[in-house]
Amino acid sequence: MGKITLDQSHAIMAALATNTDWSTIDFDGAGLQDRVMRDMAGAGQQFTTFLRNGARVIVGEPRIIPIDRSKPFNPAEFIGAGWTIWRGPADGDGLSGDEEQDLRSLALAQIDLSAIVLKSTLKPGETAVGGEEKLKRLKVSGEIRLDAGAFKALWDNRELLPARFKEKTNGNTTYIYCDGTVLRSPRGFRCVLCFYFFDGAWSWRCRWLGDDWGVGRPSAVLASNQA
Repeated sequence: MGKITLDQSHAIMAALATNTDWSTIDFDGAGLQDRVMRDMAGAGQQFTTFLRNGARVIVGEPRIIPIDRSKPFNPAEFIGAGWTIWRGPADGDGLSGDEEQDLRSLALAQIDLSAIVLKSTLKPGETAVGGEEKLKRLKVSGEIRLDAGAFKALWDNRELLPARFKEKTNGNTTYIYCDGTVLRSPRGFRCVLCFYFFDGAWSWRCRWLGDDWGVGRPSAVLASNQA
């Protein structure tokens, strides 16, 4: 497998431009002014997904979402001033040392939605587990914990998330966590990002690892062979 060449990309664009049935497209009705001309980056991501899917329109739930790795995830930009990626050991101040991220997740250029497993790490008889203990169990399991960059890709494409992510757990909202990046709050707490479907819309939040986590707060992971 190799990267597409400049000549190949130009040939693809020429083939599409020549063979698209432009007479059947309603520019205003399709909302192309807003979705393409005013959101060129977003349109480019959708086109990238189209090509990665073998230049096919997927009927039903899509599978592949690209991750933009050209710009590292910036907690302060996405969440707010004072937020950073945790550095060093969990019992430190989070300000020095290596960033606490799953390097295997950082290496991913795309996510296969069908490959994501939602894992609670709860053992038989447990109703909840501490956040730090849950994180330890995830690390021991060897599965890939999705990082904040992967979270951002999922969030930016939330309209494509599968219906199973919307399902409630025991009648309550399910919060899906991406533990591959541990964040440091402005007050020095260790936190991780999650997304959830509530009242007909997707939302996100950060949660402190010092809390207890039940079955309705699973983590999004991939099998280790997905790296």
